[in-house]
Amino acid sequence: MSLSRRKFLRQTAALLPSAACVPSFAQALSAPFESVVRVKFNPSQTLAIIPTDFVGLGYEISSVARPSVLSSKNAVLVQLVQTLGKQGVIRVGGNTSDYASYAPNARPASVPESQGGSVVNDAGLHDLGGFLDRTGWQLIWGLNLGNGTERNAVQEAKAVMATAKDHLIAFEIGNEPDLFSAQQRHRSPGYTYDAFLREYRAFRDAIRKAIPHAQFAGPDAAIQTDWVVNFARDEGNDTKLLTQHYYREGQNPTSTAEKLLHPDPKLAPMLGKLRLASQSSRVPYRICETNSFSGGGKPGVSDTFASALWVLDFMFTLAAAGCAGVNMETGLNQLGFISSYSPIGEDQHGNCWAAPEYYGMLAFAQAGIGRIIGCETDAGERSIGAYSTQPAPERVVLVVINKEPAFHAEILVDTAAFKLFRAASVCRLLASSLESKSGITLGGKEVSDMRVGTTGKSEEIEISNNRLQVRVPAASAAVISMHH
Repeated sequence: MSLSRRKFLRQTAALLPSAACVPSFAQALSAPFESVVRVKFNPSQTLAIIPTDFVGLGYEISSVARPSVLSSKNAVLVQLVQTLGKQGVIRVGGNTSDYASYAPNARPASVPESQGGSVVNDAGLHDLGGFLDRTGWQLIWGLNLGNGTERNAVQEAKAVMATAKDHLIAFEIGNEPDLFSAQQRHRSPGYTYDAFLREYRAFRDAIRKAIPHAQFAGPDAAIQTDWVVNFARDEGNDTKLLTQHYYREGQNPTSTAEKLLHPDPKLAPMLGKLRLASQSSRVPYRICETNSFSGGGKPGVSDTFASALWVLDFMFTLAAAGCAGVNMETGLNQLGFISSYSPIGEDQHGNCWAAPEYYGMLAFAQAGIGRIIGCETDAGERSIGAYSTQPAPERVVLVVINKEPAFHAEILVDTAAFKLFRAASVCRLLASSLESKSGITLGGKEVSDMRVGTTGKSEEIEISNNRLQVRVPAASAAVISMHH
């Protein structure tokens, strides 16, 4: 073992947190490794610029019908949202939005999609407005095209506009209209994009008559990306955002962690189409409803540390493909229970906590800033992702995500492209295993121990001869910040 290697191990061991996962991590640092994974930068290549409001959360409209959930009085939820960033986007919609109605003084009702319609009143909207004021986040709001009326949509839009004010980005009209005819949920078989567009325009025009400056997003497609492409062509000059949903698949017995942590063959083509549609129309696109497996997620997968590594990789994949942002679905779902995939756990009594997926989102929020620069690895078929951002000229961040369950990666970083960099720090995303549901840390801390605007501990590592070497154990991630 070289002197520099022994020095690295001693320094790292001295900085290890005292969490339950430490023994296995310490063993991983000293365990034999199979091969080195090399990383090289191409700073002249800009893959995309990450918007400051990229990070987002998505809620069913039935959540707003539950008193004091999305409220400034919900101090824990406010802090969890603020910890993800000063700017972000809350999207309220989902399947329940196409059954819901607005009534100013009615009793609120939070109802699953199969049991009638949720009712949103002024008190719930007032709570939401206070929540947006307190967090500083913005809002996308979905209106009922499924079984709603233009008149109620206009009333609801006016009420939402009055409470959200400058926080409101846009209204969506209809949730997943490309599935409206599936099982004749809202429309007869054969419902087409052209039929949707006619209905969309009728609702939009009615709302614009009452609110001349209203902004809109759409088409909020579930799976038919061609609907988004066509919408960009037909409505691009009058649209704030292009929106689509994504889930790996509907949760079923084959929805495993192994599947989740390996590339989805349908994702890259979908993002390619969306990026072209966005570029041609000059309208940004957002994946405004997404998570691991639809239907509330797969218990034992979506609620484990595997989801944290997945979402960190997924968010960088979206950002590198020019996506303007992502809303991770959370909380009460359309079926009436708290989804396994929720990044923010909840007990339906207003008590909230950071679930495993939240940690991956937080790692992205801390690293996903500025431009994404070219970054190559020789990991081959190993499930190891590497992404690099440049938040400022004097700082570059490399995120390495080792999704392999038993392969400890020795990462050798070529820093020659940044010759002025002399030092680096490493903040680690760790758990005892991919199956962990607790004991997850970022920088050695659980989220409950973090204050807003703070991070966990980092390991300091020297850059020598334009090289940086760091071990990223199996089933973990490292946020490596290089600086002068």
